[in-house]
Parts: sequence; C-alpha cells; structure tokens
Amino acid sequence: MGKYSKGDHVKIEAVNEQSGESEWMWLLVDRSDDVNRLVFGQLDSEPIVVTDMRLGQELAVSYDNVREHRRFD
Repeated sequence: MGKYSKGDHVKIEAVNEQSGESEWMWLLVDRSDDVNRLVFGQLDSEPIVVTDMRLGQELAVSYDNVREHRRFD
C-alpha cells in the first residue's frame, strides 16, 4: 500500500499551460505508488481554469503536485 489509500482525497495543483494560471482541485484516490511518487484517481472537482480537464477524468499526479491530503473515515 502506498502513502495514499483508495477513497482518500488529495488536493492537487494543475496549471493551464496557455495562460500559466494554476487551479486547486480534489482527486479521489484509487491507489498510489511510493516508488514512482505517483497518485492515481479521478478528478473530483469541476475545473474552471484548466479547461482541458473534466470532472471524473482519470489522472496520475506526482506527489510534488499534492498540496493537501484528507482521509474521511
């Protein structure tokens, strides 16, 4: 098991490559890989600034882009 568990939420930072603006969004975790420092899951926020992403989209995100971690028991 990795640092983040299935069902956890992590707040990730995504950047609009055209404008340079960043946006914070929640990712619902499926699993994580500590060796490669990646967390996998579905986007759980509706993007506003990063228009090439969508709610529910499957993502792999570097631990370096995780800003907050929540575990709801």
